[in-house]
Amino acid sequence: MGTVPRIIASVLAVLVAAACAPARDAHPASGSASGPGATVRISTPRGAVVVRVRVAETGVAQARGLQGVRRMGPDVGMAFVFHRPSTARFWMKDTPLPLSIAFWGRDGRISAIMNMPPCRADPCTTYGPRVPFVGALEVHRGFFAGHRVAVGDRIAVERG
Repeated sequence: MGTVPRIIASVLAVLVAAACAPARDAHPASGSASGPGATVRISTPRGAVVVRVRVAETGVAQARGLQGVRRMGPDVGMAFVFHRPSTARFWMKDTPLPLSIAFWGRDGRISAIMNMPPCRADPCTTYGPRVPFVGALEVHRGFFAGHRVAVGDRIAVERG
C-alpha cells in the first residue's frame, strides 16, 4: 500500500472511531465507558428520591468523573463506589457543570453534602468529607437542596 492510501486509511479510521464514540455532553444514564447504568435511591423522611446514574468503580473512571460533560438530565448523575472506605478528594477540573456531591458511609447514611463550582485552571479546590466514605453521588448543583435531601438520609445503589 502506498503512502497516500495509507494516510487516507488512517484518516478514515480516525473518523469512524470518532463517529462511534459516545457523546461526552449527552451523559447517558447507562452503558458507557465510565461504567454500567444503575439507579440510586435516596430515602428521606419525605419519601424516596431516585437518580439514574453511571457508576464509576475503577480508578480511571473515578478520575475522569464528569469531566467534559456539558448537559445532563435533571435526575441524572454519577455514583462513585469504593470497595473499601476512602478519604479521596474530588475536584472539578474541566467539569463545566456546577455540581452537588453527597458522600455516604458503610451504613448507607449521607455524611456530607457539598456544592462544587466548575474549575478551569489549576490549582482546583478539592472536596471531601472529614470522615471515610464508601460512595459519592454527583448531581446538578442544588439537586439535594431542591429535593430536601439531608445529612443522615440513606443512599442505596440499585444495579440492573
